[in-house]
Amino acid sequence: MAKIAVFPGSFDPITLGHVNIVKRAAPLFDKIIVAIGTNTSKKYYFTFEQRKQWIEEIFKDYSNVETSAYQGLTVNFTKSVGANYLLRGVRNAADFDYEKTIAQLNKAMDAELETIIIISEPELSHISSTIVREILINGGDVSKFVPSQIEVVKQ
Repeated sequence: MAKIAVFPGSFDPITLGHVNIVKRAAPLFDKIIVAIGTNTSKKYYFTFEQRKQWIEEIFKDYSNVETSAYQGLTVNFTKSVGANYLLRGVRNAADFDYEKTIAQLNKAMDAELETIIIISEPELSHISSTIVREILINGGDVSKFVPSQIEVVKQ
């Protein structure tokens, strides 16, 4: 059986922390699906198309990494693509507590789904998409927090 992992998120924008998690996990799985979730009640800073294009460019040299979109419960998406692993990154204790709760709920919905948590590298643990968006909204430079493939144009 192929080892397929889903790495879900909004990736608005994808950060160096996200990229680091995927690159570190790539040798562990036959396939990693970077799954861009869609929440109809959320207003995104970047379009879905732009986020998808960036992710594809960033991981173009990783034959086992692909990008997809989904709506609804992540656990349902993992089933639809035959994934038995959910990949998550944590930066701190608060992230861990949140991810532990979600992992337990997902396990209750799908006993075959295992959540794999990778701890952020210390030098990346301060980066979050939410903070990066705030910096962008206020006209700041985010080049230290996002991959070089992302050329941010103020919206």
